[in-house]
Amino acid sequence: MARIACLGMMVPALLAAAPASAADAARDAAWAERLGWGPSAAADGGPAPGSDAWLRHQLSDPPAPLPPAAQAQIDAMRISRERVAALVVETDAMQRDLKAITDPDQRKAAREAYQKTLNGLADEARQRFVLRALYSPDQLRERMTWFWFNHFNVQAGKRDIRAMVGDYEETIRAHALGRYRDLLEATLRHPAMLRYLDNDQNAKGKINENYAREIMELHSMGVGSGYSQQDVQELARILTGVGVDQKPDAPKLKPELQPLYLRAGLFEFNPARHDFGTKHFLGHEIKGSGFAEVEQALDLIADSPATAHHVSLRIATYFMGDTPPPALVDRMAAKFRQSHGDIAEVLRTMIRSREFGGAATGGFKEPVGYTLSAVRLAYGDRDVTNAKPIINWMRQMGEGLYDHETPDGYDLSSAAWSGPGQMATRFDIARQIGGGAARLFQSPDAAPDAPPPPSPPPLLKGSPVIAARMATLGKPTLAALGQARSPAEWNSLYFSSPEFMHR
Repeated sequence: MARIACLGMMVPALLAAAPASAADAARDAAWAERLGWGPSAAADGGPAPGSDAWLRHQLSDPPAPLPPAAQAQIDAMRISRERVAALVVETDAMQRDLKAITDPDQRKAAREAYQKTLNGLADEARQRFVLRALYSPDQLRERMTWFWFNHFNVQAGKRDIRAMVGDYEETIRAHALGRYRDLLEATLRHPAMLRYLDNDQNAKGKINENYAREIMELHSMGVGSGYSQQDVQELARILTGVGVDQKPDAPKLKPELQPLYLRAGLFEFNPARHDFGTKHFLGHEIKGSGFAEVEQALDLIADSPATAHHVSLRIATYFMGDTPPPALVDRMAAKFRQSHGDIAEVLRTMIRSREFGGAATGGFKEPVGYTLSAVRLAYGDRDVTNAKPIINWMRQMGEGLYDHETPDGYDLSSAAWSGPGQMATRFDIARQIGGGAARLFQSPDAAPDAPPPPSPPPLLKGSPVIAARMATLGKPTLAALGQARSPAEWNSLYFSSPEFMHR
């Protein structure tokens, strides 16, 4: 079984290569809980979570393969087999065609087909995210992928982003442990971000400040960090001409502008739409030169001490809860600047700190973390063939994948997810997960009224997973568990316990 651990053990003891006791097993699960999506019921022959070898693999090694069954599901998806540009061109053609239809019934059918196609592509992305979170050995990368998606949030429901969101997440995953500067530019070049924050409509004489404002306020320096409204306006001018083009041919440009034109997939920099005037941004003068201005601006943003602090604070809050120690955040920010925004080094500074090792918990679980940790613990050794119930559970608790409307992403604070209504929903979901969750093992194409295959509840009580955690449970939780009349009820009570609500 996977090595499992309780929270609160110190860093020096985590360097042991393998657990030799229940305390070691408990320690390992603490790291699986705090740095991944929770310990899994699946067998694990790799290094002990938290050890030097484990951390080196998580931060430095190439991504490890998924189990064959999970990978086969992903390989069968359209978003895995077809390029994002082709998907966007196809759905755009469907939209144009339906506008030309005059017959009401035919038009309705065409609209439904268009929406079904877009929804299907977004649902594939959600299912792929869940499968990777459940089964990937690269748990820290998967946690950081969700963190960065939330940090650079886009909403799938806007415009045609449903066709792009899977590729957008893949772009983030590829840079999740790299350099912040590269991640910032990768999101800037992605059509999902440019569509979501309307920069594809930002042009000389028709300035749109939406994206420029969110880069400064949310993605980098943070509110109150010293930049001005003029900086936002100047960045918007710098970003003119940065947009999306799905036509196969380049636009006709004046000869002097042709060398400045850039195209990569759906991304386009069109110099005919760019403001070439001189800008004054963050105390620097930037001469009109085309996309090179964007590169200069991103360098200034990424090198700003305010960016180092804001990003470090967000990471620490995500992994440590509402009030991470200011001294640790300062050290993370210093490492950010010293390493030129190396995300892995910033994480290493946090993980190997006295404050992180000594913290009692990693904070209250948000809905995504709660759901994934429960499913991994209960069913990590089985092949989930239908991720839809997991996706629906997250949505019922208010943290649907790719659903957040505003650019600020989902709230990281405990208060956002611990209200009475939220907890009542969690208790119901705990009951479903603890009771066997049969629909997880049903074909995703099964009819809604089709009976799911038999799925007995997992036997968590007395398992090595739970045995390692029993000493960490409070008296009220132990008393409640002692009253359970069946394995399903025991599981539901455990998943409803205050201890399981925290990392």
